[in-house]
Amino acid sequence: MSAPRTLLRRLNSFDALLIVLGGIVGSGIFQNPSVVAQRIHTPFLILASWGFGGLIALIGGFIFAELAWRRPDVGGLYVYMRDAFHPVLAFCYGWTALLVSQSGGMALAAITFAYYVAPLVHISSAAIAVFVLLFFSAINCFGVREGGLTQNIIMLLKLASVAVLIAVGIFATPHAQPLAAGLAPIAPYQLFTALGLAMIPVLYAYDGWQTASLMSAECTDPAHSLPRGLVYGVLTVVVLYMLVNWTALRVLGPGGLAATNTPASEILRFAMGPFGARLMAIFVALSTLGFLSNQILTSPRIYYAMANDGLFFRQVAWLHPKSRVPIVSIALQAVIAAAILVIWGESYGNILNYVTSMDFIFFALAAGALFVFRRSSDPSNAGAAGLRVPLHPWSTLFFLIVCVAIVLNSLVAVPKDTVIGVVLLLSGIPMYYLWRRKAPK
Repeated sequence: MSAPRTLLRRLNSFDALLIVLGGIVGSGIFQNPSVVAQRIHTPFLILASWGFGGLIALIGGFIFAELAWRRPDVGGLYVYMRDAFHPVLAFCYGWTALLVSQSGGMALAAITFAYYVAPLVHISSAAIAVFVLLFFSAINCFGVREGGLTQNIIMLLKLASVAVLIAVGIFATPHAQPLAAGLAPIAPYQLFTALGLAMIPVLYAYDGWQTASLMSAECTDPAHSLPRGLVYGVLTVVVLYMLVNWTALRVLGPGGLAATNTPASEILRFAMGPFGARLMAIFVALSTLGFLSNQILTSPRIYYAMANDGLFFRQVAWLHPKSRVPIVSIALQAVIAAAILVIWGESYGNILNYVTSMDFIFFALAAGALFVFRRSSDPSNAGAAGLRVPLHPWSTLFFLIVCVAIVLNSLVAVPKDTVIGVVLLLSGIPMYYLWRRKAPK
């Protein structure tokens, strides 16, 4: 007898909230404030950049929350692309996620964690990275409840880490430094360019809210619990990020913040000495581990949805009869992530430079999908109560324009990397038609 082809609904609103937080909060918030301070050198502009990035993320969270309410199916953005536009766009999204963005992000998170742990256990970084990839993949094969619980525990520890950083920074003695000689005040005509450059690390740090929508089919009340989790999760991240940057500016000042690549470690070092710096290293390692756990929990649902549509290996849609999770999809992603880790290692980070622009292509399409769904007379949501984007269509249009601007800026700033990303994305088109020909009628 074949296994049931339905996922179990075992995730509540709290699970959805922590999945959103786990998809956003990573090692970036512990490092990116320095990059922003190097590009814009005044406290007001630094905080304004993080506030503007938070606004964009919040609008994006509302857009995905409404999309999750209108299409509470497994696959998230894959489903939105398929239903609003064409299955070929959905396939291209899943294709790039499997080969680059999701699997590659997992590989980088695993190796980053390994770098912090290897000196303590005297085992090679590659071996540790592969081990944690396979370990967390195995946990998620036992069931969505087990995978979600693991994600929740690590996420709560991450939140505690950020809270410790903020609390220590509040009571630490300020060590403000003057700006380095190479960081002259920004001239008025350079302000727009400088702000555009500063927004890149800001938006990268906020990226990740969309992964929660992949779990729609496993939420107990997908029309309400997931949308609420998306909005409350993004709001929580915005508050935390603003507090972290305020703390960094209070202790280090814009000059000291721009002078270090590890601002969080510097804050704890000033407050607690060498022990504080080592403690911060543990926090960063824990944060990368949490991101890895989040990706292993959410991303396999993309490939599961593709296989269910007959656009990928049929076995990828198989569910274990007891745990009712797509263990083949989980295993496939683990194998590809491990292969990326072994083949490319650290240099794979260079390839991921263009992934952010690829993400924002699909974010812009997600905003377009909301316009399509709003105009349709879909009886599944017509007249029903659900979470809607405030100030639509203007807020949605603003988000779409910002996404397009980010992609165009990437094309101008790093044309080679962006073109490579676009070529990789477009390579999914012939693959889609190949799978379509093989799919049973």
